[in-house]
Amino acid sequence: MNITQKVNDAPLVYEVVSKARAIQQSDFDDAVSDPVDADEVYELIRNINDPEHPLTLEQLHVTNKEHVYVDDFANRVLIEFTPTIPHCSMAALIGLCIRVRLLRSLPERFKVDIKVREGTHQSEEHVNKQLNDKERVAAALENTYLLDVINQCLATAV
Repeated sequence: MNITQKVNDAPLVYEVVSKARAIQQSDFDDAVSDPVDADEVYELIRNINDPEHPLTLEQLHVTNKEHVYVDDFANRVLIEFTPTIPHCSMAALIGLCIRVRLLRSLPERFKVDIKVREGTHQSEEHVNKQLNDKERVAAALENTYLLDVINQCLATAV
């Protein structure tokens, strides 16, 4: 990343305890209905790199499985994330990375909401508004520098 001044020089790094989702034979059978669940969505976002540090969102506890909510029947996904510090200037960028990853990976039928967890950021209302406004997201994605940074963060999310 080309971020020169770090907001959080020494973030807490947590041991990764989640395991990759086990692949089953039915995953390859087109005749079997395969609903999207929280485990599958979490697998999509857990390895996104933090924009400031060479660590994943999972390693920093920015994302965790307990804050991923999926209603396959209603076609809704809600992701709540926790910035590493209450004044994190990267919160909107992290949320945008999560949104782009899900836009690229989930079927179009899903409405995705991305939110900062309540009480974890001093500007959570403002950040949440940015992340869930289609026009603001579209404008952000037209910025080639910002899109490059997002793509760098997503390079590790396989």
